[in-house]
Amino acid sequence: MSKAADLARTASASETALSNRNVVINGDYTISQRGTSFSSQTGVAYHLDRWEMYGYNMGDGVYRVDQSTDAPAGFSNSNKVSCTTADASQDANNQMFFQQMIEGLNSSHINYFVSSPDTVTLSFWVKSNRTGSYSLGLKLSNNGSVQNNTATRIYNSTYSVSVANTWEKKTITIVMDTSSSTKVVTNGFAMALIFWLGGGTNRDESTANSWINNGNAATASDNLDILGSTSNDWYITGVQLEVGTVATPFEHRSYGQELALCQRYFYNYVSGNLKSVFAATAILANYISGVITFPVTMRAAPSAVIASGSDYYREYSSGASGFSDFTGERLDVNSATLSKNGGGPSIAAGDSAIVYTNNASASISFDAEL
Repeated sequence: MSKAADLARTASASETALSNRNVVINGDYTISQRGTSFSSQTGVAYHLDRWEMYGYNMGDGVYRVDQSTDAPAGFSNSNKVSCTTADASQDANNQMFFQQMIEGLNSSHINYFVSSPDTVTLSFWVKSNRTGSYSLGLKLSNNGSVQNNTATRIYNSTYSVSVANTWEKKTITIVMDTSSSTKVVTNGFAMALIFWLGGGTNRDESTANSWINNGNAATASDNLDILGSTSNDWYITGVQLEVGTVATPFEHRSYGQELALCQRYFYNYVSGNLKSVFAATAILANYISGVITFPVTMRAAPSAVIASGSDYYREYSSGASGFSDFTGERLDVNSATLSKNGGGPSIAAGDSAIVYTNNASASISFDAEL
């Protein structure tokens, strides 16, 4: 690279902070706390960390999501979406999109809903067997409106896959919204970055390249039917959204940094067989309770996601005996308290016990996603 090009890269990066430029988390898909492959998918779910797939009115269509090692130079992973069962006739109200919702605390530095808003630049790498025009959107919460509310504001745009099965880098520059609204600067939903993969005739060909109120016609392209054939797939990586008019080089954070950012929203505490859950002391006879401290402060008090089944968990004190689930949870942004009342071996108040998993399908996680 020439010295002039090096200086140009430095100048473009200096338009904003040299670190923490990217408001997208896990844009290179290195973090996969929930797993690396998800088959038989037919609706709404999170897969690789921070990324959610929405699927509505999908008919017979079935998709899968994988953390793929097929990636352009400079990246190790991508997110792959593929069709495993085709839908013969796309419903007019079909909606299928891949998105990340962003909290206000992470995007409050971006100026919008003002007369002279910031410009942001979205960049990403994409690959698909299906060429043509695809749709994406940037959605903003309007005075605290929720993600699917029609009061949200949305900017629809398009990008083209020019060559089949070939990685291509795309860059889109957006002047933020000037409407008279109040942006979210709390831990609530502030914006969403949306990549459309399915849009029926009632959903496509919305106004492109301008800010509008969210509505039924929510996409700006009609080339949106990944479920039309089992030959269809779509890969993405290197997703970056930053303030400025130039796409700077992708901000590669360390694995530990990226994992901590993801754990604010989802924390996989334990999964698998013979894994320690906690050591505790019985508060009352046959009643034990243990505290799990989160590695980072979560976005909000999470919900506990506990896989349950016969003999999934075991308590060991004077002897070992299994139980299927925990009887109570108390949760805040920094910790969870799990309790078991009755069941298992007899244990006196003040005695110690160890709780561990006893099935490969046992798992405990905590979810504070937007």
